[in-house]
Order: sequence, then structure tokens, then C-alpha cells
Amino acid sequence: MAIYSISDLEKLSGVKAHTIRIWEKRYNLLAPKRTPSNIRYYIEKDLKRLLNIALLNRNGLKISKIAKMDADQVRSAVLELSQEAPKDAEVLSDTLTLAMLEMDEDKFNAVVQRNISEIGFKRTMVEVIFPFLNRLGILWMTGSISPVQENYVAGLIKQKIFVAIEELETPATKASFMIFLPESERQELSMLFIHYILKEAGHRVINLGAQVSIDDLKVAYDIQQPRYLLTMINETGPVSIHEYVEQLSLHFRESTILLTGIQIARRQLQSKRNYQVFNDLSELVLFLEQTQ
Repeated sequence: MAIYSISDLEKLSGVKAHTIRIWEKRYNLLAPKRTPSNIRYYIEKDLKRLLNIALLNRNGLKISKIAKMDADQVRSAVLELSQEAPKDAEVLSDTLTLAMLEMDEDKFNAVVQRNISEIGFKRTMVEVIFPFLNRLGILWMTGSISPVQENYVAGLIKQKIFVAIEELETPATKASFMIFLPESERQELSMLFIHYILKEAGHRVINLGAQVSIDDLKVAYDIQQPRYLLTMINETGPVSIHEYVEQLSLHFRESTILLTGIQIARRQLQSKRNYQVFNDLSELVLFLEQTQ
């Protein structure tokens, strides 16, 4: 069972610790437990309740009115709100977080699909999904979600990206890109979105997936001879980042290698020879959209 301090709740909900204490004292909205040494802590039920309360409050419902609602009334109000297509990024993130914690596929899909219908798939990914994934990272680091919850929501997002890629009918008339993740990488969501961006821009995409060794990469490379190799490095692997990049540069001299990811940005690698570095996803996407 995950437990939280009040500072954890503040980070996860966006509600200031001072405000949480006032809501507890004045309205009895939360009832923290105490350790034998009298330290206050909260459990997952408290986090879910706070997220629901924050969601309603951000949408104009006074806290005094929320305090008079029972659990079923709060859930109904949140459900009604989620069906009204909230625009605020914080509210959207709250709604998706609740759907994940409750493993509510219908609620999650309803929010995502509605935004896709209104602003398109690409903007939904950039403005809704990736901010949510940033919060998901915080939840993971604090132990606030289990692996099964993370895998569950990642699977839902993957389904949306796969469908979006399949629905693109743009012929591949421009450059060829071979995209892959190194052996240390397992999270494919960002790379799948890059696949979408490339296909939408008219490029030919050879997606090798995750955990690809350099030896396997050589085999695919010899067959396809792509103009670009593209990878993302967020995790540390068995060799240093600099050594890994040098291996790529040495083995695939005839192509331009595009590099991005947290580990690339942290080490402040500079573009040189046959590889180009992008410090964040937005830089890379801009480059891909402008490439002929």
C-alpha cells in the first residue's frame, strides 16, 4: 500500500499543503492517519479523494458545497464534468490521473478521444498526453502507482497511437528513417509518437521497436540502408552514453544519426560528424517536420 506525506499530496494534486490543512480542519475533507511517532500520512483513498475535490474546485464548485457532498455525489459530479470536455490542462491531467488510479478505461478513453475530435491527434499528444505522462513520472518516482497501473495506462495510450498511425494514408515520398530504442530502453510511447510524426510528414518509417542491440541494428541497416537513424536514450545502459554514441557513429557512417532523450540532454552532447543532438522532443519534432 502506497503512503503519502502532505508534500506528496501537494505535488500530485497541485493543491498547496496549507490549503489541504485548511480543508481538513474546516471541512473534514481528509482524515490523515498517524504513525506511532505521531507523523501524519495519507493513503491512496485520500489521494483519489483529493484529486476529485481539486477537480471540482478548479471547475468553479465552492469547497463549502463539495464538503456537503457524499462520496457518490462527488463521483457523479466528476463523471459529469469529465463528459463536458474540460479545457484546462491541469483539469485534464487530474481527470486522466483519476482514470488511471481507478483503472477506468471508459473515462480515460472518453477524455482522450474527445480531445482528438476537437483539436486533432498531434495536439492531443502534445497538450494533453505528454503533460499527463510528466505527472505519471512523479507518481512513479514517489511510489504512488504500481507497475500494473503504469502498464495499464501505457497500453491505453499505445492503442491510440497505433490507431492514429494506421489511419494515416500519406504515401512515403520523402526520406527513410529507421527508428529504434537501445537495449536499456523499454518505454515506447514517445518513439511511437515520433513514428506518427514521420509518417504524417510523408517519410518512410522502419520501426524496430525497443531493446535493439547494435548487432541487430546492423542487420536491419544493411537491408534497408536508411538515410536517418533515430533513437531516444532516457535510461543508463551497460556502456556510457558517449561510448554508445561513438559506436553508432562508427558503425553507421553513411547515415545521419538523430539523438534525443533525457540522458542525451543531461550530458550536453554536441552535434558532430554524422550525428545530430536534440535536447528535447519539441526540437526533434520541428526538425522532422521540416526535413525533405
